[in-house]
Amino acid sequence: MNQQTSATASPSPAIWLDRVSYRANHTDIIKNVSGHFPTGNITALIGPSGAGKTTLLKLCNGLISPKQGGIYIEGERIEEQSPLSVRRHVGIVMQSSPMVQGTVQDNLALPLQLRGKTLSKAEAIATLERVGLPTSLLTRDARELSGGQKQKVSIARTLLNDSKILLLDEITASLDPSSLQEIEDLIVKLKETEKITIVWITHNLEQAKRLGGYFWVMVDGELREMGTKEDINATEDEDVKRFVRGVYS
Repeated sequence: MNQQTSATASPSPAIWLDRVSYRANHTDIIKNVSGHFPTGNITALIGPSGAGKTTLLKLCNGLISPKQGGIYIEGERIEEQSPLSVRRHVGIVMQSSPMVQGTVQDNLALPLQLRGKTLSKAEAIATLERVGLPTSLLTRDARELSGGQKQKVSIARTLLNDSKILLLDEITASLDPSSLQEIEDLIVKLKETEKITIVWITHNLEQAKRLGGYFWVMVDGELREMGTKEDINATEDEDVKRFVRGVYS
């Protein structure tokens, strides 16, 4: 694979990683990864289980720090930004979509509370509408929501931080087909109408093909292939070929 390793790797990289490695519990989890996520695109981050994909998202969000190498958010090294600024700009939504005790409005208010602000009812209503949820849910116990509704609330909380980059970790893995389609439609809308950059971990190769305009394939902590669908299909890496053909997951 021709890994691009300079700040000019993309005309406008949202996130650029330069020889990034991460080690935990005496195990190399991310191994010398260099590459970029293009701005305004949906990048499908795919690869077998245990490839390091979730760890990579946590590095890009500043939840953990690399042991080696540099991570740049829109050209600025992540260490030169405050953790709060990074996590506001680069939002992350996980598969579990945890809800705190209280109403949907209470959950929506969390990002603003962390900044010493309050969420008005009008803002809460507008945010629910933004993610396609009825405003009648505002007073519902958040823990009683369906899986798809919880994911939308999680996305809405992240959007209240004015995030320009969204990192999504298997957010539709446990959803029914109807809820999955609603989430996919929402993410495409955010990308197209709000110009939000998306990096989406998925084990669903059909989903990756439907939504991905750009692809990263990780195997054993390494970035083995990066590029368009055509680049991935033309790979000479045998592990990438096996994964794309569904031989292992």
